[in-house]
Amino acid sequence: MSLIEQNCRNKETIRFAFIGDTQRWYDETEDFVNHINQRNDVDFVIHGGDVADFGLTKEFMWMRDILNRLTMPYVVIIGNHDCLANGKQIFRTIFGEENFSFMAGNIKFICLNTNALEYEYSHPVPDFSFIEKEYRENTPGHERTIVAMHARPFCEQFNNNVAYIFQEIIKQFPDLQFCLNAHGHNKNAIDLFEDGILYYEVPCMQKKHYYIFTLTPEKYEMEEIIF
Repeated sequence: MSLIEQNCRNKETIRFAFIGDTQRWYDETEDFVNHINQRNDVDFVIHGGDVADFGLTKEFMWMRDILNRLTMPYVVIIGNHDCLANGKQIFRTIFGEENFSFMAGNIKFICLNTNALEYEYSHPVPDFSFIEKEYRENTPGHERTIVAMHARPFCEQFNNNVAYIFQEIIKQFPDLQFCLNAHGHNKNAIDLFEDGILYYEVPCMQKKHYYIFTLTPEKYEMEEIIF
């Protein structure tokens, strides 16, 4: 994250890739890395979760070794499969915290654990204390916001008792552009709450798709890449 913030400091145009659900598709993920490494215009990559399939240490390490070949920085959001067995602890050791944020130019990216079902509702998922802290932090230069997660509201993993509250809270952040999610394994862009905020769902890596988002001061564009 520090590399992303450093590389994107004072940039007006930010370009990043979004992938998800690489579990068990190691060859396809290697192909993705090779494909995107041919570009020189991508600032960073966000992985939307499900690095592992069964939460095994070797799964996380195999995927980490592939992703480490990227020529640009990347971050990983925890997915529901990443939570299986001892996966939660392994994920934290290899990839970091389950909730985190970073700045890219004037955009704050808020990345959240939304896998409530895997925590049997005994753990705050989504963590509203973390979200409130991010809101009150008043980060210098924060003018726009993107929220990323593995499981979106209204899917079986999300705590749908708080879906509408979640949406109302994240809309309080400065100029929420859109939300990102994986988990569904399919291409999708939907205005879930009919409030103008699109949720972009990226296909699983088996389908050899990823998205490129380009944000300028005036607008953003999404490009679907098939490789």
